[in-house]
Amino acid sequence: MSKQGHQINEEIRDKEVRLVSDSGEQLGIMSAREALERAIEANLDLVKISPTATPPVCKLMDYGKYKFEQTKREKEARKNQHVVEIKEVRMSPSIDVNDFNVKLRNAQKFLAEGNRVKVTVRFRGREMAHTDIGKGLLLKFAEQCSEVAALDKDPKLDGRHMSIFLSPKVAKEAKKS
Repeated sequence: MSKQGHQINEEIRDKEVRLVSDSGEQLGIMSAREALERAIEANLDLVKISPTATPPVCKLMDYGKYKFEQTKREKEARKNQHVVEIKEVRMSPSIDVNDFNVKLRNAQKFLAEGNRVKVTVRFRGREMAHTDIGKGLLLKFAEQCSEVAALDKDPKLDGRHMSIFLSPKVAKEAKKS
């Protein structure tokens, strides 16, 4: 089989094939040699498009043009897709109001761009005895972001870090419509 993924012209070794014209019209079942001769007459390529069918289905087409249009479509699809990243906002349980607001604005900016946000509170030393402060801080953060984001999971303690995930609401509404 060729590296293009399709068998074309002389690569087709089947005894009989079902031939389809370039306009999509059925031309019937014939030998592979006869189908190849018709392709040469029409100045087109013979391409096996369904190798599992009995007999295999071949189509007359300009294979170079087909491959070009296919790569063009793939490139366009890649250009339009958005990769969702996970952005992280870190803070400590003893964070001041203004610092909290700065972190909040950054998180809202990330959410507006369509990214998920991981909000983490890091406990150091004796702060581990007061994880409830960190939990309250995370829930307050999630509440402040509730207009633009949805809380994925409740705060979870993992070692010395407690974290939550926020997902943008706009993206969820766009998927529904």
